[in-house]
Order: sequence, then structure tokens, then C-alpha cells
Amino acid sequence: MVIAANLGFPRIGVHRELKKALEGYWKGEVTEHALKDVAKELRKTHWTLQHRAGIKHVPSNDFSFYDQVLDTIALVGAVPERYGFKGDKVDLATYFAMARGVQNKHVHADGEACNHVHQDAAAMEMTKWFDTNYHYIVPELHAGQKFTLASDKIFDEFKEAKLQGLHTRPVVLGPVSFLLLGKMKGEGASTLSLLPELLPVYERVLKQLAALGADWIQIDEPCLVLDLPKGAAEAYKTAYEKLAAAAPALHIMLATYFGDLRENLETAVSLPVAGLHIDLVRAPEQLDAVLAKFPAKKSLSLGVINGRNIWRADLDVAVKLVEKAVAKIGTEWVQIAPSCSLQHSPVDLDAEDKLDSELKGWLAFAKQKLAEVAIITKAVSEGQSVVKSELEDARKSVEARKASPRIHSPAVKERVKKIDASMKSRKSPFKDRIKKQEAALKLPLLPTTTIGSFPQTAEVRKARADFKAGRIDVAAYDKFLKTETANCIKYQEEIGLDVPVHGEFERNDMVEYFGEQLEGFVFTKNGWVQSYGARCVKPPVIFGDVSRAKPMTVAWSTYAQSLTKLPMKGMLTGPVTILQWSFVRDDQPRSETCRQIALAIRDEVADLEKANINIIQIDEAAIREGLPLRRADWKAYLDWAVESFRITASVAKDETQIHTHMCYSEFNDMIASIADMDADVISIETSRSQMELLDAFVNFKYPNQIGPGVYDIHSPRVPAQAEMEALLRKALKVLSSEQIWVNPDCGLKTRGWKEVKPALEAMVAAAKKLRGELKEKKMAS
Repeated sequence: MVIAANLGFPRIGVHRELKKALEGYWKGEVTEHALKDVAKELRKTHWTLQHRAGIKHVPSNDFSFYDQVLDTIALVGAVPERYGFKGDKVDLATYFAMARGVQNKHVHADGEACNHVHQDAAAMEMTKWFDTNYHYIVPELHAGQKFTLASDKIFDEFKEAKLQGLHTRPVVLGPVSFLLLGKMKGEGASTLSLLPELLPVYERVLKQLAALGADWIQIDEPCLVLDLPKGAAEAYKTAYEKLAAAAPALHIMLATYFGDLRENLETAVSLPVAGLHIDLVRAPEQLDAVLAKFPAKKSLSLGVINGRNIWRADLDVAVKLVEKAVAKIGTEWVQIAPSCSLQHSPVDLDAEDKLDSELKGWLAFAKQKLAEVAIITKAVSEGQSVVKSELEDARKSVEARKASPRIHSPAVKERVKKIDASMKSRKSPFKDRIKKQEAALKLPLLPTTTIGSFPQTAEVRKARADFKAGRIDVAAYDKFLKTETANCIKYQEEIGLDVPVHGEFERNDMVEYFGEQLEGFVFTKNGWVQSYGARCVKPPVIFGDVSRAKPMTVAWSTYAQSLTKLPMKGMLTGPVTILQWSFVRDDQPRSETCRQIALAIRDEVADLEKANINIIQIDEAAIREGLPLRRADWKAYLDWAVESFRITASVAKDETQIHTHMCYSEFNDMIASIADMDADVISIETSRSQMELLDAFVNFKYPNQIGPGVYDIHSPRVPAQAEMEALLRKALKVLSSEQIWVNPDCGLKTRGWKEVKPALEAMVAAAKKLRGELKEKKMAS
């Protein structure tokens, strides 16, 4: 019989129970014991749900308090020296110190102090997980690195499920992908050179799981869908020969996802593992090639349900793919699963009681996707007549969505057709624009600003909730927001920020806020997905053609400008980021949807400029994550992504300064395209990498202005002024002082005022100090 399997389930809970428990723990309001109880209850709920859905291979160890790569760092004891790890077991305090940094001794709510954690250690670097909006902690590795089995989590959760009567398939990130996703400190050796030291830990893991009674283990090797570096294919061969021999009775399911194997197919099918998982949502065309080379008596797991979107599947298409595999290798060797872990999907559509029935009928969240897996499994194993009504219901949903008049707007489609070259370029080149901007803005050297948002306090969230629930009227809410905005601007003036922002207190999320005001979007109530740690986002659903009915940000920007003589920065989210951070319709090319969004944001830029907002930031935080995983596919994406940004920005006059912001990313491989965006100023996150990410701009001789982040806002740690000065000195060694802006890494929404105030004040002081030094140096010369 065909087996129904799952690769991973959302960790956060349908009502974000994990997020709330984590935040309480970090504040010292929740004990470690209570936090672990919440986690245990979530695991039980999710395992039971999957079992009842008909999933035979239910994953364990897919749960994480922060990130699965960080879990692997803990598993293999790859803890950087600054956290004071002594080589035994990684406890929760050390685990969170790696993720968030630590400045003071952590004291649990039960009063227990964690004296072994260094009092001042910066967080580890964080970056995007492949082409998703999920972030992972980057392993810090070095020559001579030693590994040790330093976490029992994978064993404990397998035993925990067993006690509940559930036999699970443990999941772990594979050794080769772990190394490839890491960074080697210092020059020289590749991370793959550490494989001989790392493999014994994995061998111990497999042996111990086998001793506990596990019969399958899922080892994720997503790097097999990338362009592999030299030596990687041999590393895979070496690794899996050893792992297969370590515990012969334990079946290894090697999981790949997010793309196709292409030239790595030969490597993947030749490894001595019991099964291989392939993504047939992202790359359905790879099935024929896989089947042509697939060995006999090996299981093939088919990812036919989209683990990264929220649309109901076309089950007829999925069944045909599975039947093709069954015809070639037999039912007993086929497993059916989502394309990847469901952690990228919201938990349960049943929790949505505000969506209209038509639109809700088009959607499927994690729970519903498992039901789709089960239906396909029955259809192939027992015959389609067994699930005739379920297949017919899915068929009707797909057809109804295609035919709905809500999806298509002839006016929007016509406007996209009329985009021409004049709409994709600023009037003058940067060297001419910057002179006009400097004359108009009159900013000092090393101007200071922030990325946009200020702390969304409990009071701000309560006021928004009260307004949405009808407990306060629009006048009261407007008064509250104006007070918050005025206080925020006053504070920025007091500390000496050169370019203030209004704080975005009226915005719930940088994408959701715009989506709520654009045609073609709809929003869920509980459609949360994890971005990193306790940070969850609720992506909008783009179901139809996109357009702007009226100005979205002008009123708040003009109000803010009326409160200060300093140049107020208008804040917009760019078209590529809105696209990437939404659940996007799959019935037309993403490029088409992106151009529609670009035209809507272009209109907003024009209206802000008419309202005398002379600095406008168009955030493209997600442009890097949209980059295809294979270099051969980059050009097509970058062409339309850059074009979309230019469509939004090119309506601006020369005197209007256009900023953009990009989140944790590697920029070396797309720096030419970033330059082609032609933003006047780009701000990037560089503090965790100690300005390492700036190298791409330096080597390229990036001509425009840059704001390298000097303050890591993803950590509660407050950096000292001296640290920020040191980072700025690094930047000044490789960039001219006329190029540099001074700003935090990202928006301040998730931080508290008690962290933000000292950090911003230190940042401004650092900028002023270096400004003075530069002035003295110039006078002396």
C-alpha cells in the first residue's frame, strides 16, 4: 500500500501558543517548566492531529523553540566560544543566548540564575532559509572545530510520542546541508572539511534512535537542490555510506525540497538510503528523470501537496503524478507527502470564521493539506471510487476559483500592458540627482535615521484591538495614534536624529497594512506562520488583480511632517516584498502580479511627493529571498523584480530621495541587480556579520549611498556606543564618508522602548563623534 507521510508540522499553534509562552519566558514571567509544558502540549496536539488525518509517517523533532538549524547546532555541540559552553549538554539559556544574544544574567521566573552564560555575548548571524521568509541561525564554524552530542531533544521527543502511543519518524537536518549552510570563520578551508569530525555525532544519533525502536529517520538535505560547490557530491557519498552502516536497521528517508535535483540527481539516487523525497510542486517535471534512474526496492516520497501556499490542490493532477510513479516502481515503494515541511503554512483553516464561504472554499492550511495527502493515498491505494465525493469536491473548488469574476480586472490588466520604458527610469542619473537632493535636504555628514517602525507596545496593540472590536470609535483611536506619533517624533528630535519617521503605530504589519487597502487582497484571522523564534507573520492572500483605490499613507506622513521641520521619511513596502510575504495566487505568473503591485505603489509615491514628502523609503526587504535557488534561473527573476522596483520609484522627481531597505541577505551574487534598482540610499543589515555583508558593495564599487546597520534589532541586547563606533570605522575604511548613512539593522517594531532608547541614543552619539573626527581630520589636512 502507498504510505501517507508528512515532513513537518507548524510549531507555533493555531493561536500562537508557543509565541506567547516564549515571550513570557524571555520576560521572566513564565518558568522554564511552564514553557516546556506548553511545548509538550503542542507536540501532543499536533502528533494526534496528524495521526487522525491518516498520516502513517508522523514526524518528531520537527518542533523547535526557535529554529531547526539552531537545534542542530545544539545537537552537535557547535556552540561558539563566547557563550561559555563547557561541552556537556546545551541548556535552554545557552540555546536562547545563541539566538538572541545575552547582556545580563538570565533569571528564570522561579528565581534560578544562569551563571554559566556570558553576560555580554552578541547573537549569532541569522539569514533567510533558502527562498522562504523563514530565518535560520547560521552555524559559526572554524578550522579544528570539535563536535559532540550535546542535546537529547531528538531522543526525548521520540520517546515522548511513544509514551502517547504514537510511533514517529524523527527528523534532523543532514550533515552535509548543515555544513553548507554554515560559515567558516577565518580564511581558507571549506566547511565541508569538517565532515570527518561531524559524522561520528550523526552516527551516534542514528544508533541511539535505532536502540529506542525507531525504524525510519528523515534526514533533510535541501542543499541537493542547489548548485553544489566543489567536493559536495563526494561529501554526500562519504556521509551516507557511513550513516547507512551506522544503524542498518534504521531506514533513512533523504528529504529534498524547494526545487529539482537536476545535475545532483545521480548523486541523490545513488546514495545508500532507504528512500528519497522529491518536491513535485516546485518541480513536477523532475519526476520522469527521477523514475528513469531510480533504483529498485527503494522508497520514493512524492511531494505533491504544496507545503508553502494556501490554495487547495488540484487532486486530479496530483493523483496522475502518483499513479505514474506507482506504475513504474509499485505501490509498496511509494510515499505521498507535502512538498516540504508544513511549517511554512498556517495551522488550521477551521479557525477562520470571518472569511466568506466562496474564498474559504479555495483554501487549505496545514490540517487540510494532510487531508489532501490522505485522499490521494486512498485514491491510489484503494481506487478513486473510495474517495469519489472528496475528489469531486476538490474539482469543483478548482473550477469555481478559475471562473470567479472576483479574480480578474480588465482595467488593471490593461494598465500593466501599457508599462513602457519611460516608467522604468528616473529622469537623471544618481550623480546629478544627489546634488539636487543635498541642496534640498541639507543633511550633515553620516546622517542618522531609522528603518521605519518604532516599538509596538502593549498599549498600541490594545488600542488597535479595541478599535477593531468596536470598544473605541474612530475618533478615539485616531487621537491615540496621533499622540503616539507626536511623542515619537518629539523623541527623535530630542536625541538628534537627522531624518525622523512617524513610527508606523497605525500599521499592524508592513505588508498587511498595504494589503488591507489594495484590491485583490484578503486577510485571515489565524493564518500565522513563523518567521523566526517567536516572530510570527500573517501573510495576506493575493487572490485577484491588484490595484489601489485611494492614497494609503499620505495622511499620516503629512501629519507627521507638520510636527517637525526635519525632513520626514515616508514609508512604503515595495512590490517584490509585498509579493514575497504574501500567499500569492498561482493562476498567473508571479511577475504579472508583481507589476500590478508596482503600479499601485507607484501611485502612492506620486501622492507622497505631491504632499511634500521629500524622502521616501520603498522597502524591498525580501528581494533576495525571491532569487531562484539555481543560478541559471536568476536572470529572469531579477529582470522583473528590479523592473518592478523601478516602476514604483521612477515617478519621483530628482529632488526626491528614494531609499530602500533589505533584510538579512547575501548580496555578493546579485549586487549588479541591486545597483540597477538605482535607489538613492540602500540600508542593509550588517551588524551581526560585523559589516561582512558590506564587502559586496565595496568590491562592486557601489556608487550610491548606503546605510549599513550598526544595531541588531533582532536581539534584546543593547550595543554600547563603542561597538557602533567600531562598526562605523569598519565601514569608513571601505566607503567614503559621503556615502554612509547611520541606522539600525531593521525596524524597531518588535523591541521595547527600554532597549530602543539607549541603543538609538548611543547610535546618534557614535555618528556625532565620528562626524567630529572627520571634520577635525579634514581641517588638519
